[in-house]
This record gives sequence, structure tokens and C-alpha cells, in this order.
Amino acid sequence: MPDHRPIERIAADLRRVRRVRARFEPGASAAKKIGARQAYDALLVQACDALGVEHRLLTLPEGMDREIERLRVEERLRDLGLSV
Repeated sequence: MPDHRPIERIAADLRRVRRVRARFEPGASAAKKIGARQAYDALLVQACDALGVEHRLLTLPEGMDREIERLRVEERLRDLGLSV
């Protein structure tokens, strides 16, 4: 038995949280933005673990390097057929 949720469920959650992050209105609280970003990163980590993708999302501090890692991970997951 896998030790993770079904990848289809993880992918659906990734898409949902991605939409939430994209729709924040100007003036949305920093707490909401940070919470959504952390939720998205946690889902990316789950997807990476499920598909055996190496990542540095847990070790990089917030900032440009982590944003680049998010983009790299998203691209790698797409290459593996995951719709994020």
C-alpha cells in the first residue's frame, strides 16, 4: 500500500489551491496569502514524494530561490503527466 494519498486527489487539491492563490484580491491579508502558499508547497511536496521527484521546497527559505524551485517542481510534475 502506498504511504500517500492518491495522486489524483493530490493533483485536484493542487489545482484548487493554485486557483485560490491566483484569485486573491488586492489588499488580501498577508496571513491568507502565506497560508495558501504554505498549503500549496505542502501539496507540491506530497506530489513529489508520491512520484519520486526530488525537491528543495522544505529547505529553501521564502524568496526568489524558493519561487524558482516551485516553478521547477511544477514543470517536472507536468512532465510526468500531472495536471497542476
